[in-house]
Amino acid sequence: MDRHNQTHYKPVSKLAPNQWDMLASIIVFGSLILLGWAATQMTGPYHLGDSIPISLDPLQLPYYALRTVLRMFIAMFFSLLFTLTVGTWAAKSKRAESLIIPAIDILQSVPILGFLSITIVGFIILFPNSMLGPECACIFVVFTAQAWNMVLSFYQSLKTLPGNLREASSMFHLTAWQRFWKIEVPFSIPSLLWNMMMSMSASWFMIVYSEAIPVAGQDINLPGIGSYIAVAIKQANTQAVVYAIIAMLVVILLYDQLLFRPLIKWSEKFRLETLSEEYTPKPWFSILLQRTRLLGYVGYIFTKLSDSFINLPLTKKTSAKGTTYKTTSPYLDYVWYTLIVVAISASLLFIYKYVLVVIPLAEIGRVFVLGIFTSLRVIVLIVLCSLFWFPIGVWVGRHPRAAKFIQPCAQFLAAFPANLLFPVAVMAILAFHLNVEIWVTPLMILGTQWYILFNVVAGASSLPKELYLVSDNFGVKGWLWWRRLIIPGVFPYYITGAITAAGGAWNASIAAEVVSWGSTTLTATGLGAYIVQQTLAGDFARIALGVIVMCLYVLAFNRLIWQPLYNLAQRNFQLDAV
Repeated sequence: MDRHNQTHYKPVSKLAPNQWDMLASIIVFGSLILLGWAATQMTGPYHLGDSIPISLDPLQLPYYALRTVLRMFIAMFFSLLFTLTVGTWAAKSKRAESLIIPAIDILQSVPILGFLSITIVGFIILFPNSMLGPECACIFVVFTAQAWNMVLSFYQSLKTLPGNLREASSMFHLTAWQRFWKIEVPFSIPSLLWNMMMSMSASWFMIVYSEAIPVAGQDINLPGIGSYIAVAIKQANTQAVVYAIIAMLVVILLYDQLLFRPLIKWSEKFRLETLSEEYTPKPWFSILLQRTRLLGYVGYIFTKLSDSFINLPLTKKTSAKGTTYKTTSPYLDYVWYTLIVVAISASLLFIYKYVLVVIPLAEIGRVFVLGIFTSLRVIVLIVLCSLFWFPIGVWVGRHPRAAKFIQPCAQFLAAFPANLLFPVAVMAILAFHLNVEIWVTPLMILGTQWYILFNVVAGASSLPKELYLVSDNFGVKGWLWWRRLIIPGVFPYYITGAITAAGGAWNASIAAEVVSWGSTTLTATGLGAYIVQQTLAGDFARIALGVIVMCLYVLAFNRLIWQPLYNLAQRNFQLDAV
């Protein structure tokens, strides 16, 4: 062939976009543009007393869903920052651990929504004449629904870091900063990711209340699915409630496909194993991103920037002998203990002035007895849910193909606002003449039982495949298989889920021990019902008494049950070698 007649093709640049770039760019940048536009709606003018109408027109649901999801993602961003800082602080400082972990147990158990009317005033003062005040108050409440279990999960991962990984960081003379990002964070990612999914689901329960904010004798209804559901319930519009549930399902499926499934696929490289799974889910969005050119190069740039961030010379290198932590200055010890004494003294003064002086000792004793009833309900619920969800979670964690279908279903069930089922429970109790003391109890665990499932799934999926193969080769079956492999390997994850589920059950007792339908109200004996009754009566002293007693019970549970189990997990249930 004559070389002059040859067709000359120009080489295609590696950065030249292809058809996959166009599709991926529409999804990625389209989502960012929509969220950015929704963010601009959060900064509009607002004056206390202005009415924000909420339409039950289903055509408004996409806009409301966008506003709700934006609040959840903003809260998730701050929850991650809080987790990485506070969780690390608790795991590496005995002094901080002694205060942070009990505080988290209390915060996830006490009904945070009771303080919303106080925080909204502060945010309105901080952002006067702006929608940012109510928006920040709503985001704060969503943050409280997300952060606690994430902190506990990250704390548990750091405390149970395998010894061989600690030795590797010392052998490579990693700085504390490098060790954190190259060893500790990667090891915790699988568990943290499952807890992030659970946090997003838990946000839906809180969003129903937080988007309708009571302040100064009025309700501030922020545009969102939560306020849409609140208005639909108030107007007894069953059709609107169904529309809202369908919208929730669509939103959950979208962020599951575009965010969590690709993240689960990405987290597989952090597992402590050398053998690959027989089946691993391949999210279509991950495949799409891998086929792009321009977005692939953008990802490469972000990878280089993250490497530079991880390798910043912020701390000194560790010696090969291992990591040692310097003792703190005795002056800091004095300051620390002084602050503790001041806080305890102020708390005792508050209790004496506003509770003990007003309320007789006989009633205080009766409130402690009511706490026993609620405690029994929490214990029974945790035991029953553990017996049911532990084996199911292990099976799901061992079968990625099943997890592909079960994960979004569990996310939706966890996100389903449990308060929508309370009227059904009231009708069933009345229709079948059931015992209120027994049959309102399951309502306490409807929204929190999923913490156990998600954490057990995370633990079972994080176990190295080699351990499963070794147990099969040696014929380890039955109870021996559970006792020697599954329970030791999954136990730390289960404890995290059980603690969070118990905290959620205490919180839910406020709503579950007093349920209503129309003019009918059913009340069970318990501490949650006492707090609700005193809240309706507007008795501040007795509300404070109920909350204080609940905090004392949670602290007792933490010291007598959860902390010893955590210590047991740290001593005996670590994968020191793979």
